[in-house]
Amino acid sequence: MPHVPHADPRTEQPPTVGFLYPGHSAEDDYPRLESLIGGVRLPLVHTDIGEDAHRVDALLEMGSTARLVTGAAELRRRGAEAVVWACTSASFVFGWDGAHEQVREVSAAAGLPASSTSFAFAHAVRAVGAERVAVAATYPADVAEYFTAFLKAAGIEVVAARGSGIITAAEVGTWGREEVLALARAGDHPAAHAVLLPDTALHTAAHLPALEAAVGKPVLTANQVTAWEGLRLIGHAAACPELGRLFGGGR
Repeated sequence: MPHVPHADPRTEQPPTVGFLYPGHSAEDDYPRLESLIGGVRLPLVHTDIGEDAHRVDALLEMGSTARLVTGAAELRRRGAEAVVWACTSASFVFGWDGAHEQVREVSAAAGLPASSTSFAFAHAVRAVGAERVAVAATYPADVAEYFTAFLKAAGIEVVAARGSGIITAAEVGTWGREEVLALARAGDHPAAHAVLLPDTALHTAAHLPALEAAVGKPVLTANQVTAWEGLRLIGHAAACPELGRLFGGGR
């Protein structure tokens, strides 16, 4: 039989998922996630958000195709095998069908599989075995209601939903550990199997064990599920107890 040379491991690219991240708030969660997971690359391209406002009209513009497609093509050039729109509010605000169309457009622009943080939440809820969830949102209540409707369209029962009235991602990005823990505790509900914190502007990658200890159940956060979703798209299962039960962090 002819000799088949082995690939040089020094030239092989590790599993790589690219992220379209709106503006600048908690993007430093992604290098942390990459470091904690290990053996993967999570490159990120910033998109132009326009007006920084958790308001429906601003979110629809933030998630428009024109603002996403250039970055999607750039991530392919950086070696991404899949692309995720790392924004919850500017995906779920389009509704279930509109969010699917948004992902299709990103996929076409990148020539790669694609998803968004909203779909990541829907898939992650199933992955941790939760049938009923509580939503602890940073957004104003009217925007949080769009997320609740999105989850219901995914067949997930929302037993409680709490908005915090924060208008800008910039403000959310200033929240530290204690504010994040307080948000999860305030948004929890006894009937919920998991608590969801849906904002990629919120720093959570360093707090997942503390969050789950605080409420005694799985906590799914936006940047956490976004990274998990991207790895799911490329068929890469990563175990990382520091990132909570979604990443195999135990019971």
